[in-house]
Amino acid sequence: MILPANLPERSWEQIGTNLRELGNSSAWWLADWLRFGEATYGWRRYKEAIERTGLDYQTLRNYAWVARRFDHHRRRDGLSFAHHAEVARLSPPEQDYWLRRAEQQKWSRNELRRSVRAGLAVQNDTAGLPAGGGDEQPAAAAAQRCPRVTKLTIELSADQLEHLSKAAAAHGLPVDKWVTRLLETADRTTADRTTAELKSA
Repeated sequence: MILPANLPERSWEQIGTNLRELGNSSAWWLADWLRFGEATYGWRRYKEAIERTGLDYQTLRNYAWVARRFDHHRRRDGLSFAHHAEVARLSPPEQDYWLRRAEQQKWSRNELRRSVRAGLAVQNDTAGLPAGGGDEQPAAAAAQRCPRVTKLTIELSADQLEHLSKAAAAHGLPVDKWVTRLLETADRTTADRTTAELKSA
């Protein structure tokens, strides 16, 4: 790019903004192009994709994976592809929560990453696990330590989910962990009340 020496500062700034938006759009375009190739022609097209783009196989797979995690209507124009990649591994409600926070707080990708990691650390501490997620624990010891898990599915309206997300965020937790904590607290309260009633009987 060759810019004229007399380019006004405002024009220079606008060019930077346009380049940023173009770069972000091109990441999504490439990711969607790959998704189309996967769905239409199968994995064998990755060889052609590598040749066409000059990108390595894993990079292309990562692009397509992020695109699969975010359908078009869930992508936030005010945030970069990299922002979305930071939260792609989370559940959709958690993705939406963190992206909304990033948009509202005008976080950079690195600020979003730090906030998500801090949130996950709180989550792990709440669960009594090491900050790294407990990967360093032997599988047998982890199996003995962890109780049997039962999956509970709760249907919520969009408004209910929004309300619970805000309440959970105030405690630095994702929605599922916060609801689990509420249920545990309610269980202990019920048990304490039952014990007190038995003693007084």
